[in-house]
Amino acid sequence: MAPALNHPTGVTFVDDGHRSVHVDAATYYGGGEAFTRSRTYSHSHIHGYIPKRTPLFEEDTHMRARRMSHDEKSVTGPRRFLIDVEETIRVVLEQEDTDGDFQISITDAGPKMMALGTATSNGFKTFDVRGTYMLSNLLQELALARDHGRKRIVLDEGRLSENPVDRLSRMIKNSFWHSLTRRIDGDGLEIITADPKNRTGRVQPRIYVPHGEPAMAEYYRKVAREKPHMNLDVQVLPPKPDDAVFVKSLNSKPGILALAMNEVDDGKGGRTLKGIPFIVPGARFNELYNWDSYFISLGLLVDGQVTMAKGMVDHFIFEIKHYGKILNGSRSYYLCRTQPPFLTDMALQIYNQLDRSDVESNRQWLKRAIQAAIKEYHTIWVAEPRIDPKTGLSRYRPDGLGIPPETEATHFTHILEPYAEKHGISVLEFSEKYNNGVLKEPTLDEYFLHDRAVRESGHDTSYRLEKRCANLGTIDLQALLYKYEVDIGTAIREVFDDELELEEEFDLAPFPPSVEAYRNPYRERSTSRSQNSDEWFERADHRREMIDKYLWNENKKLYFDYDTVLEKQSLYESVTAFWALWAGCASEEQCWNLVSQSLKKFEVLGGLVSGTEESRGKISLDRPNRQWDYPYAWPPHQIMTWVGLERYGYLEDAQRLSYRFLYMMTTAFVDFNGVVPEKFDAVKLSHLVDAEYGNQGLDFKMVPREGFGWMNAAYQVGLSFLTTHMRRAVATCTSPEVLFGPSANLENAVAQAALAATDPLGLAMESLNIDASVPA
Repeated sequence: MAPALNHPTGVTFVDDGHRSVHVDAATYYGGGEAFTRSRTYSHSHIHGYIPKRTPLFEEDTHMRARRMSHDEKSVTGPRRFLIDVEETIRVVLEQEDTDGDFQISITDAGPKMMALGTATSNGFKTFDVRGTYMLSNLLQELALARDHGRKRIVLDEGRLSENPVDRLSRMIKNSFWHSLTRRIDGDGLEIITADPKNRTGRVQPRIYVPHGEPAMAEYYRKVAREKPHMNLDVQVLPPKPDDAVFVKSLNSKPGILALAMNEVDDGKGGRTLKGIPFIVPGARFNELYNWDSYFISLGLLVDGQVTMAKGMVDHFIFEIKHYGKILNGSRSYYLCRTQPPFLTDMALQIYNQLDRSDVESNRQWLKRAIQAAIKEYHTIWVAEPRIDPKTGLSRYRPDGLGIPPETEATHFTHILEPYAEKHGISVLEFSEKYNNGVLKEPTLDEYFLHDRAVRESGHDTSYRLEKRCANLGTIDLQALLYKYEVDIGTAIREVFDDELELEEEFDLAPFPPSVEAYRNPYRERSTSRSQNSDEWFERADHRREMIDKYLWNENKKLYFDYDTVLEKQSLYESVTAFWALWAGCASEEQCWNLVSQSLKKFEVLGGLVSGTEESRGKISLDRPNRQWDYPYAWPPHQIMTWVGLERYGYLEDAQRLSYRFLYMMTTAFVDFNGVVPEKFDAVKLSHLVDAEYGNQGLDFKMVPREGFGWMNAAYQVGLSFLTTHMRRAVATCTSPEVLFGPSANLENAVAQAALAATDPLGLAMESLNIDASVPA
């Protein structure tokens, strides 16, 4: 039976029939309800007339003949359904959502079929909607209609059967980016001050304003006065806000950090400040993040949102000026920590897409971005302690004291227990005394130095980096800094006539790097001379030589991280080796070796895994999975490798890899109510992962609202690599093994696991906790 329709008495619900089927929800559901006079037969059953047999299918005949004008014109034509929103939501969930998660997925045991009344019969005749994908789309559309206040809708069947690639791409462009947009100002504070990572006993909205911004501080004080219900606490930071002792003192009173603002007309004849909008990663990550933002910006550029991407660069320029670095995230507990540097490429890509009507304004904007990147480069990446003067390699090595406060309460319990037992106190008491400096434990200090470095690397966590990250000159960081050096040199030469003045004053790092040069207390000042391209290309050439010397392994045909303390390569095989292709620091021969000899180590059915299973080692109860290890796949690794392969002319390999990843994303989207998660198990093609942090982007009801920032971007960027044929194939969820044939690049063990993973239902059921002792 179709869900009941509750019409107003004596009228028929209609719509104008002129709208496009695949428009955004606001356009599709934004209009009001329309009525006309009742059709006599179609409406009569509401007032008591019940036919002997309720029609279930379009071909059914009735006891009483009907006017042909009220019937479907053609069974092959586009259908429309007349739907009571609330009643149909109730019936769909009651009948199909058997696990009670407010989603319709392949793990639900419902009949996967529902009859809906057709609009041409005023809801009297019905047609069956079948299958997980159409029913989950139905639930999503009903939720969107409810959002727009609709009680009844005429729903095009085309929105239920929409090509899944088109649907997901449309949702990302028209909905997800909007839902992930935040602003730090009076209008946006209530949303963004909410911090799911705050574990302190008192949760109070708090904003920290940088020193030297009195107008901004006064603006937020005014917001606090005008919105007393927020109980907003406004604090001004000291001139050096990243002092480790000071940052630790903020752990008990965490807050959001102020970001860049524009001065605008307040509508009352005066001026006021307004926050520049930006995109957050999503789920529990409700602030501006560093390297997430780079990949998000790539998706924004594909979707034509240049202004949004440009605003995110403005925030990073602001952070470098006021906080000394591009922060891991814009919260107080991140003040000592940065993340992988992408600013120059981000700025140049946006600059190339800016409106050409104001060339000088664009040039000045790029100038600010490059000046900021130069400051960050000299004061963070080639300054101690992050640089190793002996090798000239840079490391993730942030300052900081105590236990990282943003982690889950029990995250470090297994690490702290032996120390607590040693002192004969509880873990909680030991944590407090250790954080306050009452108890000294040098080995624990060393552990947390590396732990903070892992978080700064963005790869938190991985056995590749655990307990040694701060000592590693990683291939990913060297590749990014090589790109910085080339980008800065290129911008100075091509845009600024080979001469760039630096306006902020800071120390320039010595070059070439050496132990002696860094021991010398003398430093050249940034304002003492202009910058030219030659010195930056020299820095790039020197870094490439160091990469070849310390990180390239000719025997294994792969780049490895270099341990600057042990003075040897760390032979963990990481897919970040392919970042050298993205940066352009590999030779043609090295690229050929990477593609022909090493790519097969990382390629599985769903794309590229973070590292090899051999390097990760055995997993056990005492040695659990780490989320940046095998078998997990993340958007940054995919995108960087796609772009790198294309750069060196290996477009077919880039297309194959992008197809694999988009196939995995599309099948999850089709089978699991439109889910777009943070990461995947690329061997099993599953978003239901068992790594220590689980997965983000899964917790939604009825309709996905955000996706996940860099996964959204990976889909939009990945589609740009696919041919029309590939796009059609991925829309039908055609396995890569069917499209490309069994891959010679897959190792036998990986291939077997991957080929066995083509049954998403089986994999999903494996992940469910089913108690065999409970009778059916």
